[in-house]
Amino acid sequence: MDLGLEFDSYMVPCVRLGEFRLLDVDHRVVLPVGKEIRGLVTGGDVIHCWALPSAGLKVDAIPGRLNQVSFNFIRSGLFYGECSEICGANHRFMPIVVEGVTSSLFLDWCRGICVG
Repeated sequence: MDLGLEFDSYMVPCVRLGEFRLLDVDHRVVLPVGKEIRGLVTGGDVIHCWALPSAGLKVDAIPGRLNQVSFNFIRSGLFYGECSEICGANHRFMPIVVEGVTSSLFLDWCRGICVG
């Protein structure tokens, strides 16, 4: 199923206490647990490296090239990562948060993205 979803996700400012400093984001990527997922990755400006160590994922995002990564989550939860490439000035601290959820919660999230 190709949903073609696209959204922006930014680091939560440090002034908000009680969250993981420099690791939490305002919009998490939500993916289903127990499903084979194929991600297509490219860069829009410079080389980035999409790394999610707790899920065993690391893939380069290179402008003008299309990389592919396949994976699945075997359990629900939050998975934290970040860009692990020194990709230029003002490109540090690019956190990634993926939330593994059931298929029904994933579909609800997709409907919410498409509607609003």
